[in-house]
Amino acid sequence: MDIVVLAGGLSTERDVSFVTGNMVSKALRKNGHRVILLDVFMGYSDKKEDISDIFEHTEEVSVQIEEIPTVAPDLAAVKASRADQSDNFFGPNVIEICQKADVVFMALHGENGENGKIQAAFDLFGIRYTGTGYLGSALAMDKNIAKQFFVANGIPTPGGIRMKRDEQIRDFAKTGLNLPCVVKPCCGGSSIGVSIVRTIEEYEAALEEAFRWEEEILIEDYIEGREFSVGVLEGKALPIIEIAPVEGFYDYKNKYKAGSAVETCPAQLSEAVTKQMQQYAVEVTKVLGLGAYSRMDFLLDSREQMYCLEANTLPGMTPTSLLPQEAQAVGVSFEQLCEKLIELSLKKYA
Repeated sequence: MDIVVLAGGLSTERDVSFVTGNMVSKALRKNGHRVILLDVFMGYSDKKEDISDIFEHTEEVSVQIEEIPTVAPDLAAVKASRADQSDNFFGPNVIEICQKADVVFMALHGENGENGKIQAAFDLFGIRYTGTGYLGSALAMDKNIAKQFFVANGIPTPGGIRMKRDEQIRDFAKTGLNLPCVVKPCCGGSSIGVSIVRTIEEYEAALEEAFRWEEEILIEDYIEGREFSVGVLEGKALPIIEIAPVEGFYDYKNKYKAGSAVETCPAQLSEAVTKQMQQYAVEVTKVLGLGAYSRMDFLLDSREQMYCLEANTLPGMTPTSLLPQEAQAVGVSFEQLCEKLIELSLKKYA
């Protein structure tokens, strides 16, 4: 097949997306496909190119990738570096190249990648893509909306409140929550802008940090416990993986720097807890209307009470990502997983 692997964009997870895209591109080429790794925002050139035989020149078109930096990207600098300086989110020739592909593998993460906007645009342009459709993507991306769906359907999740920039509650006592708590952007990912708050002073600083990234944030009860993730492929849960950061919590650095976390798959849990967590993960995909594949994050406290934190509709596919490790635990190689994700995603177009 002719495949575009779409990465980059303008989210705080731009750099992570590139590494996902690079890994997926290599795997799909190894599987015999013609693959272009394309930056959705920068596009291909800034001129009207002859792209009639674009898949004959995949290496020429593809973005070249380096390692993920340990800090989030400077998005203002990214915008300033685009040659045509257009307000169009789609870079030059992106739509045209994607229309020529048999399928677009969505390697995007974060805003304008996982929030359903690109999926909706592709639906209108007749472009086939991997992963969840626009509505499920939008529901899962907004952690507050997803939390309401969890509560309504009996899926345990930490208590919390939503807060807008122009309606900030600076007096913590008026939030109705207790310390410690977690402050985070409503729609962000990779733990960017997330703070664990233990004092009033830390609360004020956490608000400033979270509002750096978004206009709306979420403040949740802090759950002391072990961290887990559960991938779901076509309605079936994969083995659970446990994530134990060497120090601190599972933040941006610990997610993507090799050796920063100990990851155990299958996780060492009782059969009852394993089945319950997997069942909740599958239930999340149903209530949010998620597509062929997704990944849910959980916490488990000392009383073995579990809490679902969020759903990821485009899980990372980097060297340290969780979904590939879970698939490997059942004998599915990275190359096979990439092929499987395309196969499952294309079923919605059958």
